[in-house]
Amino acid sequence: MFHNHFVCRIIFPALLVAFASGCSGGKPAETPAENTAAQSAPKVFTIGMSQCNLGEPWRVQMNHDIAEAAKNHPALRVIFKDAQNQTTVQQNHVQEFISQGVDLIIVSPLEAAPLTGPVAEAYERGIPVIVLDRAVLGDKFAMFIGAANTLIGEAAGRWVVEKLGGEGKIVELKGLMTSTPGQDRHTGFRKGIEGSGIEVVFEADMRWLQPNAQSEMESALTRCPEIDLVYAHNDPGAYGAYLAAKAAGREKDIIFVGIDGLPQEGLAYVEQGILDVTFEYPTGGAEAIEYAVKILAGEEVPKNLVLPSRFYTKENLADGGEWLE
Repeated sequence: MFHNHFVCRIIFPALLVAFASGCSGGKPAETPAENTAAQSAPKVFTIGMSQCNLGEPWRVQMNHDIAEAAKNHPALRVIFKDAQNQTTVQQNHVQEFISQGVDLIIVSPLEAAPLTGPVAEAYERGIPVIVLDRAVLGDKFAMFIGAANTLIGEAAGRWVVEKLGGEGKIVELKGLMTSTPGQDRHTGFRKGIEGSGIEVVFEADMRWLQPNAQSEMESALTRCPEIDLVYAHNDPGAYGAYLAAKAAGREKDIIFVGIDGLPQEGLAYVEQGILDVTFEYPTGGAEAIEYAVKILAGEEVPKNLVLPSRFYTKENLADGGEWLE
């Protein structure tokens, strides 16, 4: 819930007018000319967006979704910053936004703990913060928006057990394990395969990046004469593993499982037969703008929003996938 210590900063009648008409209410005009000028001058609300990196297509898509959604609101201006996978840079982004006095911050953290302090500082100074994808610690933020990574991981595990008939040797290529999605996709997956005869013969942290995944898969192929399936924490990781297997002439013997489900990436890989399944991980970009507008207008919003997910195989791709339960 969005609480009262922001009220003095952002709740005022002009804000509602700004989102309704793109114009600020301002103070009562003293003359018709002044009134006309006031009506024609838009009140702009600045949102600072810190993206942890743009090396992952999924994060590029998130920024695109935010930008597209913001176009529907003339009263919004979004400043995008790329932390280039450096926690200290992202910490500085939040500090810069605080110094600039932005009206709201959206942040998709590289790591949970290091961003908790800067986000809490912004929150305590009266700047609402929407945290996207990777949660920070504690509760000093206006809202968290993300998908259920543990549920996705567990669903992937159950799919693998069914696909392999309960037996098999697999590789797990993990996302950044200091991030909550990486941890949750790992924990959920292990729960999904629990009690089966599935054996993880190789695992590595590829930090969400395709080149890293390809390199790690090359190591796995060298060490493991038998690999039935690769579970990667994102589609670039699964594709990197596929490329390594193809170079070794083993791609037709291995099943590839990914997560993200972007149309131009995971879904295309499924359609081409490169991936056997991809699990959707919605970016939350459009929702971030939707709720930013509500927050800036002084409306109450949920503290946490869990976005639904689907999985896609070649069999259900034309039907729009199948929702996870």
